[in-house]
Amino acid sequence: MGAYVIRRLLLMIPTLLGIMVLNFAIVQFAPGGPVEQILAQIEGQDVGATARIAGSGGDLGATGEYRGARGLDPELIAELEAQFGFDRPLHERFLGMIGNYLRFDFGESFYSNRSVGELVLDKLPVSISLGLWTTLLIYLISIPLGIKKAVRDGTPFDFWTSTVVIIGNAVPSFLFAILLVVLFAGGSFLDLFPLRGLVSEHWEELSWPMKILDYLWHITLPVLAMVIGGFAGLTMLTKNSFLEEINKQYVLTARAKGLTENRVLYGHVFRNAMLVVIAGFPAAFVSILFTGALLIEIIFSLDGLGLLGYEAVINRDYPVIFGTLFMFTLLGLVLNLVGDLAYVAVDPRIDFEARGG
Repeated sequence: MGAYVIRRLLLMIPTLLGIMVLNFAIVQFAPGGPVEQILAQIEGQDVGATARIAGSGGDLGATGEYRGARGLDPELIAELEAQFGFDRPLHERFLGMIGNYLRFDFGESFYSNRSVGELVLDKLPVSISLGLWTTLLIYLISIPLGIKKAVRDGTPFDFWTSTVVIIGNAVPSFLFAILLVVLFAGGSFLDLFPLRGLVSEHWEELSWPMKILDYLWHITLPVLAMVIGGFAGLTMLTKNSFLEEINKQYVLTARAKGLTENRVLYGHVFRNAMLVVIAGFPAAFVSILFTGALLIEIIFSLDGLGLLGYEAVINRDYPVIFGTLFMFTLLGLVLNLVGDLAYVAVDPRIDFEARGG
């Protein structure tokens, strides 16, 4: 197993490099770069996302000059290019960026005058809170529910829980979030939960038990909205995995030997059925942690990584875009390896080295 882990770690290097090269190339041709935005602001033009899509067509015009730069001092344009590093060739900028990343230097934001690392660390508590609690609750709800639905397939319990699952799968998380705000956060009915921040402003002054309660008070509605919108897929995946295993010959053999239903279900079926569920954990965790909470963060005024990434793309804040992309991609690759190791923990019969993985 050790050799397999080493090979996977080495494979992460070209994979990560390829992802960074592809995204670096795409971003260079995206319309409305930072230099163009500043030039447009100087001329009093609209630099919003819609304006970029509709009109600008990119940083460079057909003559090689920045659109909107006509009539401005060329020295000013040259200073802006040097300030953002655009006076160097593309390959030189990319290699310099990767060299800095290897030293864990992710640069500074173009607009906030703070390092990318500081920005990420500042937003991380919100995303960690949403991601960990949501993932934990989704798995704690979906796996037992999926198993019970498989065991009681076709019964009234399976029917009405499927109705709940279908509703949860059909309605986006942000709509549940809006409903929760209307019902419980001072919308039209009750005013039980806050709508801003991860903790209260006076959180530091509270005792430790009150700090925990205050934190849970703030995180309840956002996490509930994400859980309701996210448990449906995993529930059905668990149910279908168990149904497939329950109908196999080895289960019939185990039952014929006189094993109890719980022994058959959790001693034999569970190990095989859970492999598919474990396989989807890394992608689900990364999705919930970094991309799935954007609208939830906006609705509940939570300043997390989802909002940071969105604002970086809108503002063409390249250091934040590439720095967070590098960190999140690396985390995703590591979690994929953790998922493979979890395979072996659930079923020691799996041997990735024997398969040449």
